[in-house]
Amino acid sequence: MADTAATRSQADGEASLGDLISLAVRDASRLVRCELDLAKLELREDARRLGLASLLLGMAAFAGCLVLVLLSFALVYGLNTLGIWLWASFLIVAGTCVLLAGLAILVVYLKVRRVSGLRKTRQTVQEDLALLRRDDGPAGLTAGTG
Repeated sequence: MADTAATRSQADGEASLGDLISLAVRDASRLVRCELDLAKLELREDARRLGLASLLLGMAAFAGCLVLVLLSFALVYGLNTLGIWLWASFLIVAGTCVLLAGLAILVVYLKVRRVSGLRKTRQTVQEDLALLRRDDGPAGLTAGTG
């Protein structure tokens, strides 16, 4: 229907307002469809990248845990060679691990406590909404000044 209107308007030399509106609506809907398709493609690619990154991060965390266990055993047997009983060496290493975990939890707690929860963003959005709700006409200007 829009194609016939476009060919009819080209034959006449002038396009009617309805023809122009139908062409604009068709172009806008096509543009929105293309933008949505592009967004879907980008999201799929980003999802693949994030999946691969999370898999590799999981593998690195697993390898890090294995290294931590091996280093702990090395420390235990190193303390044992210094003359500390084997059971005491295991307790010292376990206590050190608990101490390090507690320190990490304390650092995380201090960092999370500082999270503002988008306080400034909420404030500016509320100010913008209040500004938009005001009457911007001449009556609003005279009422504000007088």
